[in-house]
Amino acid sequence: MTSIGILGAGRVGGSLARKLSAAGHHVTLGVRSLDPATAGTAVDPAAGTAGGDTRIALSDQRTVARDADIVINATPGDSALCRLADLRTELAGKILVDVSNATRETGDGLPGELCYPGSSLAEKLQAALPGTRVVKTLNTMLFMVMTAPEILATPPTAYVSGDDEAAKQAVTGLLGDLGWQPAWIENLGGITTARATEAMILVVPHVLRRNGFEPFAVSLAR
Repeated sequence: MTSIGILGAGRVGGSLARKLSAAGHHVTLGVRSLDPATAGTAVDPAAGTAGGDTRIALSDQRTVARDADIVINATPGDSALCRLADLRTELAGKILVDVSNATRETGDGLPGELCYPGSSLAEKLQAALPGTRVVKTLNTMLFMVMTAPEILATPPTAYVSGDDEAAKQAVTGLLGDLGWQPAWIENLGGITTARATEAMILVVPHVLRRNGFEPFAVSLAR
């Protein structure tokens, strides 16, 4: 059993928390406020838990970053760099799994231009957190596919980028717990390869405007 901390209590963080908890991991959801009414959409205001799941603990983000073995960044990508850089001491020596995309919001609320063209949020995080092993994955799909890849008719792809092979192996294990088969996981190489997968977000708003929030992933077809 791994101690997993998830920063962000929205739909992404909440769904990841529930699936990883069901797989037997000790999961703590890091929220900006410990008041369940304002913590995030994944928090049950009555129970003070993630979606009412009493197996998932709640704590502030700094404590979660300090105490967890593996930390997942599910915070908004456009502000994640500043937020996580402030947790540099707490994240030292940890694996940081970044599943977010850093884009500027458009008028209709959908993703727009990249915040870091020619680079990536994952690269920026690795530079800001030199003592942390950053791994990028799960950012090329709608959130419901992250925890249930089998819902798609065509096998999806989970791309993995990172400089540390042991960290990527650990994250690959977590992907398996989320339902990802080994054949669906593509190790792209070092952290610089994350700029390719983060750029894939540019196709997403066009798909959403035509089809709505139907589950899909940007995947390899073989």
